[in-house]
Amino acid sequence: MSICSLMADDSTSASLVSSNCPFGMLPDHLLIEIFIRVPISEWGQISCVKRQWANLFREECLWHAALVRSFPLAGQAKRWPGPIPRGLNKRRYAALYVGKHIFSLDGEMDEIVGHTYLFLKEQLEISTMPPPSGILHGTIIDQFIACGMSRDKAHDLASKIWLAFIDNSEENEQTFLLLKRLALEGDVFLPYPYSMSYTVQWRVFEKLFTDFRDCFNRFNRVDYYDVLACAKQKFQPIPAAWLGY
Repeated sequence: MSICSLMADDSTSASLVSSNCPFGMLPDHLLIEIFIRVPISEWGQISCVKRQWANLFREECLWHAALVRSFPLAGQAKRWPGPIPRGLNKRRYAALYVGKHIFSLDGEMDEIVGHTYLFLKEQLEISTMPPPSGILHGTIIDQFIACGMSRDKAHDLASKIWLAFIDNSEENEQTFLLLKRLALEGDVFLPYPYSMSYTVQWRVFEKLFTDFRDCFNRFNRVDYYDVLACAKQKFQPIPAAWLGY
């Protein structure tokens, strides 16, 4: 039975918090060894049980232990040049997790690809004033080229990161507004590999006209015709699904 299954019972959860509970009296280093063996999907719930546990998940000790356990070769990774930093243990764990579970990578490139994905996600979803997509795309390309990749490899990886971000974004109003902004951004001529790939541009419009079609009716129907006009300028022919039939 998992820790979170035990915590589902209010009485059990209360006993874990109690100062008389042997489990609750374990020293931090033993708690860390237990927690890093629990599925990552349960870490958020565990950190809510008591303040001591929440503090452990804020400290580098736990994330260093998790990094060593889940990604034993991470300690051999060299620092890289470029605009996107490696960060501390928690950041590195998140990047390696993304590289493995979203991009199915397992090697020297998994961490930098994960960091780049997190960088793009934060810039577009968290930032109150997201930079234009061209600047973000250029930063990603520069990062990969600084790491010694060819222009073709950098362009291919950047496209995969954009597609992964689009496909893994939650279907909510914020994502709709973001995709609409990306679709309506004016064309800026940039040389290869700094030009956004045709596949990524297509996916932005496809996502809007399929998964987010109802949002046009809910917020502003005029926006639909504006985005459709942009699509007709970029792509020919327009899929029938984009036109609503």
